[in-house]
Formats: sequence, C-alpha cells, structure tokens
Amino acid sequence: MDSYDVLVVGGGVAGSTASVFTARAGLGTVVVDDGESILRRNAHLENFPGFPAGVNSNLFTDMLEAQSTRNGADHLDGRVTEVRRVEDEAGEETPGGDARFVATVATDESDDTELAARFVVVASWADVDYLDGLDVDVRDAGSKRYVDDDGLGRTNVDGVYVGGRLAERYHQAIVAAGHGAEVAITLIHDSETPYYHDWVAPEGYFTDRGREVPPGCEEISETERQARERESIAAMQEYFAEPHPEPQRTHPSLVDDELGRLSDE
Repeated sequence: MDSYDVLVVGGGVAGSTASVFTARAGLGTVVVDDGESILRRNAHLENFPGFPAGVNSNLFTDMLEAQSTRNGADHLDGRVTEVRRVEDEAGEETPGGDARFVATVATDESDDTELAARFVVVASWADVDYLDGLDVDVRDAGSKRYVDDDGLGRTNVDGVYVGGRLAERYHQAIVAAGHGAEVAITLIHDSETPYYHDWVAPEGYFTDRGREVPPGCEEISETERQARERESIAAMQEYFAEPHPEPQRTHPSLVDDELGRLSDE
C-alpha cells in the first residue's frame, strides 16, 4: 500500500491547485482523478487572470496538472470509492508511519488500489458517498451536496479538508484555484510545516539584510533567474504552438458520448 502525506480527491482546478502547494511544501502528495473536470466543458476560458485573450480550457487543465506533477505530486487515474480511518482497519494489514486514512481507488487498469494518507483534501464534484464512513458533515441542497467547513477548508473530521465547488464556493475557475490554494496552506500549517511563504526571491533579498531565507522561500542568482525565464518561455511556446487536439465537450446528456465529446464536424 502506497502511503502519502496528502491524498487529493479530484483533479479539477481546486484539487490540482491544492496539490501544487502541498507538494512544493515537501508533503508527499497524490491526486486521484477520474478525468471528469467540468472545466473541460468550457468552450473557451476567458475570465482567468494572466490570459488576456483567454485560453483553451483543456489546455489550461493540462497545464495545471503538469505544474502539479513538476512540483512533485503523483497523479492516479481512478475513482475514490471509500475513505476510512486506519484505526478502523482491525485485523487487516495497515500502513505504518503517520497515516490516518486509507482510500480505496477503482481503476480501469487493475483491481482496486488502496492508498494511505495523513491528510485528505476532497475536491471532487459532486458525489461524496465515499466519505460516508468518516461521518463528515454533508449538507444536501436539492440535487447538490456540499461539505461543511470552518471557512478555511477544515471539515468536522480532523485531517479531512474540502476545497472548491464542493465547499460551496462560487463556480468560477479563479475562485476554485484560490480556494484550493487557501485550503492547501491551511493544511500545511496544520501539518506543522514551518511557516510557508512559497516565494522565489532574487539573490541577497534576505541574506544581504542579515536574515535567514524563510521556510518555503528560495533565493536565486540572476543567472538562475534568466535560465528559469528561458525555460518558462520555451514551455509556454510549446504549449501554445498548436490548437489543443482534444474535441470540445458539452453536457454528456446532449450527445452519444460518455464524456460529452462533440464531433469535429
């Protein structure tokens, strides 16, 4: 059984953003995603800061996953069907270390897989039946279900956090990204990771003033800054060199395709 510090359920905007921060903070992170991010139904994402003319929603989602992976998070295609406490695993082989939860993940490639984690971030939408065994506070609102939190992403179950739409935040990509980051930083603080800045500063910014570089920060030389800028430019040019090949999606009920993919014609 693989064991992680953080299990993120859902690879949409909130979940992927949360994983960027937890992974950068040095917490072993895995994202389990069933590939159904609703953002992929957007014909063109036009209200996310940093893209003056908008961006293809599939490309944006791919870039966000790549950023998560680059920062050290693992990604697993599958669907979490159950999360339970390690302490409830009496008579079964249980993971060592500080893991508090075990998740069952259904995948297409093999039998169910189990993952252990100290923390769980739920950022799926909108099925939360997999949380039933944890007694997480869930509110029904017609056809939708929301997980209650304390305003910073903590649920009533210690170690379980909720991010994005599932936490009843506004249904905008930038809001989901911001909330995913906020929840991740809450988790980082709760994990007793030293106060986390997550900032790359020019060489000497702290040390030339007689200060230590704060946890999560990094000082880099001008040569290194230029190298990273060149790498960034090359990566963005590659991402935007050609139109995204994935067919546009719509609501699955409108077409004869389980993912809602439209014909190119």
